Amino acid sequence: MPRDGAVRQPKYQRIAAALKTAIEAGEYGPGDRLPGENDLMSTYGVARMTARQALGVLQAEGLTEARKGAGVFVREFRRIRRRGIQRLAADVWESGRSIWAADTEDRDPEVESLGVTEEAAPSGVAALLGLSGDAVAVVRRRVFLLDGKPVMLATSYLDAVLVGGTPIAEPDTGPGGIYARLADLGHKPARFREEIRSRMPSADEADRLGLAAGTPVVLICRTAFTADGRVVEVNEMVLDASAYVLEYEFDAP
Repeated sequence: MPRDGAVRQPKYQRIAAALKTAIEAGEYGPGDRLPGENDLMSTYGVARMTARQALGVLQAEGLTEARKGAGVFVREFRRIRRRGIQRLAADVWESGRSIWAADTEDRDPEVESLGVTEEAAPSGVAALLGLSGDAVAVVRRRVFLLDGKPVMLATSYLDAVLVGGTPIAEPDTGPGGIYARLADLGHKPARFREEIRSRMPSADEADRLGLAAGTPVVLICRTAFTADGRVVEVNEMVLDASAYVLEYEFDAP
C-alpha cells in the first residue's frame, strides 16, 4: 500500500485509464483499432486476463466496440446530448417538431413503432392516470435509433377514453407527436416530471439495444400534466447509458 494510505488501483484499471487518456488525446480516433490483448500483455507485463479486463472497461463505458476476429476499435458513435428541459418546450412540439429529433441535431434519427394497443396498464401507471377497475390504456411502444443503432426503448401510456380513436392511437401521430395531438384535444401538457434511475439491463433489453456486456441502462419515467393537474401521459424509457449525456439547465429558484 502507498505510504500516503491511498488504495492502489488494480492493474487493469490503470491500463484502461491510460488507453482512455490516449483516446481523449486523439492518439486513437473513431474507428481506430486499439492494442490487442497480446500487445497490452507485452507493454505492461500483465496476464491475458488483466489485459482483457482493461479492454472490457472501455467497452462497458461505451468508448469501444469489439469486432469478432478483428479486435477492439474506438467507437464511432457520438453520444446524444439529451437536454431534458429545452426538448420539452411547447414551441418544439407545437411547431410540429419531434422532441426526439430535437435531441439529435444534424443527425438522422429513426423511430420504429413496435405497436399500439389497448390494454391494462401496470398498477403504478394506472394510478397516475387515474384509471380504475377494468379501464384500459392506449399503449404505444417504440424503439428509437440513431445512426442505425437502437439507443432507447419507450412505452407511453394514455387513458383510452381520452385518446382512443384519435391519431394518438395510430402508429404515426403526425407532426409534433403525442403532445401536439393532446393539445388538439384540449389537453395540452403544461408541466412535466421526470424520475431517473439506473440499473443493469434485463436480457431482453440488452438484446434489443445491442448492449455490450456490462453496459447499464438509464430509466426515465416522464409524467405529463395539464394546467389543471391532470396526468395525460406516462412514458417509461430505457436508454443505453453509453449513448447518452443527460443535460439539465434551469434558473435558480
